[in-house]
Amino acid sequence: MSARFPAESRDERISRALASLRGVAVGDALGSQFFVPDNLPHLRRRELPPGTWRWTDDTEMAASVVAVLAACGRADQDALAASFARHHDFDRGYGPAVNRMLRLIRQEGGDWRELAPALFDGQGSWGNGGAMRVAPLGAWFADDPEYAADEAARSAEVTHRHPEAIAGTRAIAAATAFVAAAAQGATAAGPVPGAAPAWDAATGAAHDGRQQDAGEQQAGGERQGGGERQSGGQPRAGGERQAGYQQQGGSRQDAGDRQDVGGQQKSDSKTSAPPTSLSPETLLVRVHDLVPRSAVQAGLRRALDLLDYADVHTVAAVLGCGRRTSTQDTVPFTLWAAARHLGDFREAIWTTAAAGGDMDTTCAIVGGIVAAGGPGSAPPREWADRTEAFPAWLRESLGWPR
Repeated sequence: MSARFPAESRDERISRALASLRGVAVGDALGSQFFVPDNLPHLRRRELPPGTWRWTDDTEMAASVVAVLAACGRADQDALAASFARHHDFDRGYGPAVNRMLRLIRQEGGDWRELAPALFDGQGSWGNGGAMRVAPLGAWFADDPEYAADEAARSAEVTHRHPEAIAGTRAIAAATAFVAAAAQGATAAGPVPGAAPAWDAATGAAHDGRQQDAGEQQAGGERQGGGERQSGGQPRAGGERQAGYQQQGGSRQDAGDRQDVGGQQKSDSKTSAPPTSLSPETLLVRVHDLVPRSAVQAGLRRALDLLDYADVHTVAAVLGCGRRTSTQDTVPFTLWAAARHLGDFREAIWTTAAAGGDMDTTCAIVGGIVAAGGPGSAPPREWADRTEAFPAWLRESLGWPR
């Protein structure tokens, strides 16, 4: 482990991981609301949809990652497989391959070492399921991003054995570790108005007393349940082959060639600098260096070239936005969105959701990265209040009171 920071207590690591998990849950739950046709006008107007927002498999699996880290201090693969299977809720929107795999582990004692590599004719899954759940692990290992990437690879292997899935999972964990490390190194300035803390050590709940975000409307309504589409990062049956990577948007853009894509003008400037020493360019370059040669790595080079572009639809046309639920169609875009909006959870999530695609997963990933940036990067309090609470079993595993 790196010596940049003094030895940390378990509670400090848990606090960081839970801050990221809160970002995952809020992003996941809000993003999933926009698969409901009646909520699309809310997205276009940047208004909060009504009711309680229910999170999906992204958050459920990320909660297992946190629970295993708290118990083992590392990505123990057997413990992860057992937790994923034990807490698997079919109605959370898992993809069919992972649904079947977790059922076999839970009901028939299946071995993940045999099941995961056998998926998709022995190639393993290249879906975005490893990346969607890993941000809290990056926050946990903020003192050593390279180690975070290595542990992330181990966490991915339990369900997603394709090299692209592993590369993308490394990228998200490393990015979150860099963001959390920068927040540790920054001068503590306290939370911005309207930001929700990740947790309360005594109760597991957020403190109250923060102001509601202006412009976001209070709305009544019933809780949505059981309506998520089947996701969880699995390639569609009969879809693209798991080889011969295809660039999104119809044509390849060579790494290093800055192009005026689709006739769009580049913005004159990027978003305002985050309240840390970590610039968007620095983040993507550092992450790129911890990812093996892959379609994901090539996508990161394109994402770096596109940091000057403000139009999210142009960027999504080049990088993808999770429509194929593959890692290489998801991770470069989410890292672009997170890098451009460090320190601004609200703008990061609205921008990510506006692209469409696999919105629960892209918003979960971006939320987990950005929320690792300290109290000022936490989800707005009203957003956190509307989001379904963490699962009871996670509270129990961390020793929180009922």
